[in-house]
Amino acid sequence: MMEQFDVIVVGAGPAGNAAAYTLAKGGLNVLQLERGESPGTKNVQGAILYADALEKIIPDFRDSAPLERHVAEQRMWLMDENQSCTGVSYRDARFSQEPFNRYTIIRARFDRWFSEQVKAAGALVVCETTVTGLLRNDTGKVIGVRTEREQGDILAGCVILADGANALVGSRAGLRPEIDGKNMALAVKEVLFLPKETLEARFNIGGKQGVVIEIAGNITHGMAGTGFLYTNKDSIAIGIGCMLTDLKRQQLTPGQLLEGLKQHPAVAPLIDGAEMKEYSAHLIPEGGYKALPQLVGDGWMIVGDSAGFVNAVHREGSNLAMTSGRFAAECLIDLHQAGQNATAANLSGYKQRLDDSFVMADLKKYQHVPDLLNDQPQFLGLYPRLVGDAARQMLVVDGEPKRAKQQRIMAQFRDKRSLLGLLGDAYRFWRAFR
Repeated sequence: MMEQFDVIVVGAGPAGNAAAYTLAKGGLNVLQLERGESPGTKNVQGAILYADALEKIIPDFRDSAPLERHVAEQRMWLMDENQSCTGVSYRDARFSQEPFNRYTIIRARFDRWFSEQVKAAGALVVCETTVTGLLRNDTGKVIGVRTEREQGDILAGCVILADGANALVGSRAGLRPEIDGKNMALAVKEVLFLPKETLEARFNIGGKQGVVIEIAGNITHGMAGTGFLYTNKDSIAIGIGCMLTDLKRQQLTPGQLLEGLKQHPAVAPLIDGAEMKEYSAHLIPEGGYKALPQLVGDGWMIVGDSAGFVNAVHREGSNLAMTSGRFAAECLIDLHQAGQNATAANLSGYKQRLDDSFVMADLKKYQHVPDLLNDQPQFLGLYPRLVGDAARQMLVVDGEPKRAKQQRIMAQFRDKRSLLGLLGDAYRFWRAFR
């Protein structure tokens, strides 16, 4: 006789863990399946944790979670091929006052901790188990999963798919279309060891303060993508990612782009002498609102990266993942308490929760940004170059009047893009970010 659970959660990342934990706390019989050797083994990279999303799931998480540093400063850099860097920085003393809003984390450690909380809440977590398909009844309703284990069919009232950006289970089952390369970024990241004292001196931080640097411009050779650098306790996470279609077209790899980023004069001194501890590559769904798949059906829901819940503009993903996992669980808890089945109509409560939250509000707000960056390469190629050159000209003191410099800079912008082109780009930028 096949085993049966109230809910099966496929995947043990932030979304899957949030769902499994909330369900178990709500009294449901939960099975969580993870194909890795243990939760976190597939996630060796560093990341940003947004406290608000986790507080709503585990209010006292700060007491035991493996947090690296709280983010005390945010920097945004715009680079060009002439090795210049134009940037802004924001540091606020309130960012260093408890409770802290953002933390840097090492995903492998954090995911293991989160999984321990899931187990303590009462869920059954089974690792090294690959879900190969979904079970359906005569009406087509999903009623469980098929695994590669012997006698590996398992029944459930509902299946939550949280299997990451590849979304293989849902794609193979026909619940969602296969991933389109224009909506998927491939990112690489290195974790570089640096003594704590050296790291804090280079970034002008102390105690448990941390710095996040987001980087755009010609480091991606005009492709849609960004770079990033995060400080951990005694390491630096540095990486870069671009859309798969762009990488294929230009025949470049993220690894090549990362080496260029590491050699940039603004970055090289920060990582000088650092020893590489880990290297990873991972997919990030960055298609935004327009690329979202169907989120619910009879007996199933999709959450986290599997659903494409990533705000690429603000580099937010884990908070959307955990929030979507919590919403899915809360919807099922309500149905369980009301004695109702997980039909597509009943599961619409999950979608309603998303629509009423920041998740859909933010994704809708920036729904035109992916098209803008994919179709208008000047925003990540030409303009960083012009801005960098303009800054250089204005900062060089050589006896030339400032008005003459300003006129020459404006002429350079018009020469490279034309007045009509500049006005059109301004409108497109406003429309995408308004």
